[in-house]
Amino acid sequence: MAIIGTFATVRAQAPRTPGFAAAFAYVESLLQPGSDAAQRLAAMAAGETAKRELGGGVFAIDQVYLSKPRPEGFFESHRRLIDVQVIVAGEELMEFADIARLAVRDAYNPERDLVVYADFAGAAVLPFRAGETAVYFPVDGHMPGLQPAAGRGLVRKTVVKIPVDA
Repeated sequence: MAIIGTFATVRAQAPRTPGFAAAFAYVESLLQPGSDAAQRLAAMAAGETAKRELGGGVFAIDQVYLSKPRPEGFFESHRRLIDVQVIVAGEELMEFADIARLAVRDAYNPERDLVVYADFAGAAVLPFRAGETAVYFPVDGHMPGLQPAAGRGLVRKTVVKIPVDA
């Protein structure tokens, strides 16, 4: 099941594999004020994404976007990749639930490594702020990017993708 908390807490609880080590080294650089990685993300405009290869099949997708109303979100999961989602600046809500509780809406798309699920009212809902992290494994349906009660806001985030076998 998902691992959720501050970056330090998640890092301490996550598997000690080369894939996670690469992911956490990259995230650490993003969270370091003034680092090249932090400056790159800070310079990105709303709507921009950038992919960064980290080696061993691990890659990061840096993104800047406005959090969205819940009706615009959807539950998803992945089979080949683990998500490490880290808020660098801003705030959003994420919902998550075990995929055994979700009904498939769109069958697995192997090119995108994506299953989309029907809406589900019984998911856990948590606010995420700068430095907070979620690790979603293949059994974790998740709906990230949702606006908090305060309304839409700009989010700077990275999602590091780790192959399940890395």
